[in-house]
Amino acid sequence: MEPVVRLVDVVAVLGGFPALAGASLTVERGEIVLLQGPNGAGKTSLLRLCAGLLPVERGAATVLGCDLVADRTAVRNRVGLLGHANGLYAELTVHDNVRFWGATVGASEGEVTAALARMALDGRLRDVAVGRLSAGQRRRTALACLVARRAELWLLDEPHAGLDAVGRDDLDGILRAAAAAGATVLVASHELERVGRLATRVVDVVGGQVRAR
Repeated sequence: MEPVVRLVDVVAVLGGFPALAGASLTVERGEIVLLQGPNGAGKTSLLRLCAGLLPVERGAATVLGCDLVADRTAVRNRVGLLGHANGLYAELTVHDNVRFWGATVGASEGEVTAALARMALDGRLRDVAVGRLSAGQRRRTALACLVARRAELWLLDEPHAGLDAVGRDDLDGILRAAAAAGATVLVASHELERVGRLATRVVDVVGGQVRAR
């Protein structure tokens, strides 16, 4: 079976500087991979490249069978990226945000409702504008959008940020369930103990390169 992610000597440039400098990584279906390394090491760039948002300057890169060198847009509807920004519309309600992002992959209203329930957003918060939510509630809404999108590859950058203890435990359960159902998860995090318990593998990202353990 073809790997979900296969990067070979990938170079990616951001702002005139190499964000990735010959990075190589192979990730199989169902893995939860923890990306660890210092700030500026290239973890976020690696996630953005896998989402088709950062062009490949040199090397070979395929994600979910899509050649990112030939067409990096082809993979975008099959991955779910959650970065430091939540990607939500402040004027829309929680429900409308999740419905909007779910619609990009044809999610049904039932799937949207289930995603809201999974993140405990199906009560009074359902019809509240996102701009009125706390940071933790906005993070829960962003995660519900990801659940509704049925992503085959989850790309998460510090996903526990802003969540309370219950929310963090809920997220851990979601990631375990997603991997058990056949999705693949890449998590960049400084919370090494927590995410390390979830991960099937840990890789180090240093100086724009990946050092597998």
